[in-house]
Amino acid sequence: MKNLLSVLKISVPEKIFIKDPETSDLGKRIIEHSIILIDEIGFESFTFKKLGSKIGSNESSIYRYFESKHKLLLYLSSWYWAWLEYQLVIETFSISNKQEKLEKAIKVVTRTVKEDNNFSHINETVLYKIIVNESSKSFFTKEVDAENKEGYFEVYKRLVSRLEVMITEVKPNYEYSLSLASTIIEGALHQHFLNEHFPTITSCKKGKTPTNFFIHLVNSNLK
Repeated sequence: MKNLLSVLKISVPEKIFIKDPETSDLGKRIIEHSIILIDEIGFESFTFKKLGSKIGSNESSIYRYFESKHKLLLYLSSWYWAWLEYQLVIETFSISNKQEKLEKAIKVVTRTVKEDNNFSHINETVLYKIIVNESSKSFFTKEVDAENKEGYFEVYKRLVSRLEVMITEVKPNYEYSLSLASTIIEGALHQHFLNEHFPTITSCKKGKTPTNFFIHLVNSNLK
């Protein structure tokens, strides 16, 4: 367990940022208040100038950490996926039953997020709202293939791979395990988005959660 935890530090691929925001008070304030501001006004309206005004710093000081707001969104998304991976490993490590372990993993990656007090400068519940509403904008771009080659999405892909391993442990001959793993993770975000914005086209409401749906979906496919 100790070895696992040493690997699962909340870290983001270094090429995403110019200077690691975790290394300074200003950097942490940039992350903390960018989450708050993006949640308040949306990513399209978010600018470094507005963020600088919010934290009482020059716009140029933010550019010392991130070359663009796109890179900042990539950072926030990667941090979230790394944090979720941490939760996944912690909460499934001691479960020996493969079916129970998979269902617990599905619960972890599909549930509504609660704040984790271990990271005082990051409000995970607000960050989760950004992931639901904005994270697709980090990869629905013309540069996605080049950024993928640079390793920007390695944390996200590693999380999908961890879930895929748990699926194959339950049913080794299931040929769509990676597709199912990525569908669970992305589909949960989509169902939460629909529940908030288009509730008439999702069954995940009135006590029925995305977790319920995806556990049912997975169990039906792995029979």
